Amino acid sequence: MTESEFKERRKGIALRIIKLVQSLPKNWIAETIGKQLLRSGTSIGANYRAACRAKSTADIINKLAIVEEEADESMFWIDLLIESEIVPQTKLEKLYNDINEIVAMTVSSIRTLKSKNPKSKIPDPKSR
Repeated sequence: MTESEFKERRKGIALRIIKLVQSLPKNWIAETIGKQLLRSGTSIGANYRAACRAKSTADIINKLAIVEEEADESMFWIDLLIESEIVPQTKLEKLYNDINEIVAMTVSSIRTLKSKNPKSKIPDPKSR
């Protein structure tokens, strides 16, 4: 997957979250969870774009860590929507799985960047 495709995928998730939040019931519980999901879910793509413009490897890693946190938080809010029976699980399964894939890819990217950046490695005490 190219960087451009990855950006579009994240933007697509944000748009799906916007539509989901718009469709939630008009009560204070659903609206409160919806606002939280809207913030974290749209932040995934925004922070990934920021990571693409980072100035250093450390900066990229930090911004990708925010992407990971926001995606994980979005999964939490989706879990609450399902477990509180506000939205049926069948309607949110695909979105949840797509966000979970974003988490996995982001974690993988962070690990790769850390392994290529010798300053971020902790020296092996046995090698001293």
